[in-house]
Amino acid sequence: MLYKSSSDKPDYQPLYQESFVLIKATSLEEAKAKALNHGKNESVSYTNENGETITWSLQQLVDVNSVLYDDFDSSEDIVDLYARHFRNYQAYQSFEPLLSQE
Repeated sequence: MLYKSSSDKPDYQPLYQESFVLIKATSLEEAKAKALNHGKNESVSYTNENGETITWSLQQLVDVNSVLYDDFDSSEDIVDLYARHFRNYQAYQSFEPLLSQE
């Protein structure tokens, strides 16, 4: 999942977050629907220490795929696995073929 931050500050440089989540589902279609719903529910706005409104929102669901072993032990349907942040979206887009529908 790819999230993007935005702000009401005119010269704000967006920050991006790529998140990997584990989703319990019976099909890839169900997993995609759950992922989109989860991503939309994770959208948040807050006021930072400088009084600026920062908003994080789902930019794109990059990929949905099955895992090698489908017996993860969790009472939750969605488990956050890993997230990383970056600013240069064009660089990210250039190495992630799924963003350009390749």
